[in-house]
This record gives sequence, structure tokens and C-alpha cells, in this order.
Amino acid sequence: MVNDVPGLRLLRVGDGWDLVRTPAEIGFLALAHLRSTGARVGPVLYDGPNERLYYAIRSGTSGNWSDLPVRHLSSNSWLVAPGLKQVDEWFGGWCELPDDDTLTDAEALRAALRHPYVSAALEETGR
Repeated sequence: MVNDVPGLRLLRVGDGWDLVRTPAEIGFLALAHLRSTGARVGPVLYDGPNERLYYAIRSGTSGNWSDLPVRHLSSNSWLVAPGLKQVDEWFGGWCELPDDDTLTDAEALRAALRHPYVSAALEETGR
């Protein structure tokens, strides 16, 4: 079905890279924190209809996410991804897309998601 939609690609997760899916409200705060600290950030996809962000991390570096409202996606998962230039207000699009093989460091992402202002946002949303 995705092949019938121009501008979308189906990407297999788990071959060198995994995904961490976050609710958008905390994902954007974590992204701001990562940017402010100068951390290397890999591809980050905004899924507008579902209000989620997807961070690409290296496979095998998942660690423990059980205390955070995120989901780790690896083998046997697929990502429907827009083309590199496709962005719109409804669909979303790429927030970050490095021109190399950069992936977000899982520990840096975990630390950003545990940052006090991200934690405060979690408390406000009741997650």
C-alpha cells in the first residue's frame, strides 16, 4: 500500500538502527535539549496525525526505557517515512536529517527525556 503513495517509503527497522517513539510534547522538548547541549542528533521524524516523534538510535543500544513513556522499536518493525523534502502541517516530516550516518546517542536521548523540564511536562500531561 505504501508503494502506491507518492513520496512515502517503507523502511525496515533493526538493521543497524532502531527507533525510540515518543509522544510529541516530550519529544520536542527532548530534541530542544539535545540541540542546546550540542549532542549529535540523528534522524528525527515527526508523525503529525499521531503526535509522535521517532528518534533513530544504533541497534543494540536500547538500554532500559521502562521508566519513560516511550517505545523502543527494533527488528520486525517498519517505518513509513516521507521523502526527504516532504513536510506539511498535517502530516509532519523530518525534524532532523543529517547528511551522514549520524544516529542519536541512546544515553543522550534518555538523559534528555529525564531532564527536569521534560519531567515537568510529563507531570502536566499525566503520563
